[in-house]
Amino acid sequence: MRPVPDKPLPGQESVWDYPRPAIAEPTSRHLIVRHRGVTIADTRRGVRTLETSHPPTYYFPAEDVATDLLTPTAQRSLCEWKGQARYFDVRVGGETIAAAVWSYADPTRPFASIAGHFAFYPHLFDTCLVDGERALPQPGGFYGGWVTSDLAGPFKGGPGSRFW
Repeated sequence: MRPVPDKPLPGQESVWDYPRPAIAEPTSRHLIVRHRGVTIADTRRGVRTLETSHPPTYYFPAEDVATDLLTPTAQRSLCEWKGQARYFDVRVGGETIAAAVWSYADPTRPFASIAGHFAFYPHLFDTCLVDGERALPQPGGFYGGWVTSDLAGPFKGGPGSRFW
């Protein structure tokens, strides 16, 4: 069943206008990840990946991430567009958040701009901000998209959306 896209309100972009296959593009939006009062990542030099029906996933350059808080794990995944991702635990304030961050060391050519950048699952952190707005996690907990008020859905990830 193909969902019916929501009609975008003024100032919104529809995730149904995003391309398939996915793309990566630079963004100057102010992106912040905080947990337990600690800023883990803060950039205006991010890259966002866009794919039909998904909210953007934001990638932070390593220079704008507190990489001393990240510990590599053995976990890997494969994206049909980007290639193989590796995962990192985050240790902050005595807490370890397992596999909360991922990165592509050697992404496919169309995604070369995210090489060595880090992406964060917003549902695992206290605060993820886009230009000062608290981002909500993409439904379902599997994908890493950040939902903000300037997006029109519906968004892939929730019940019944597996084959969108």
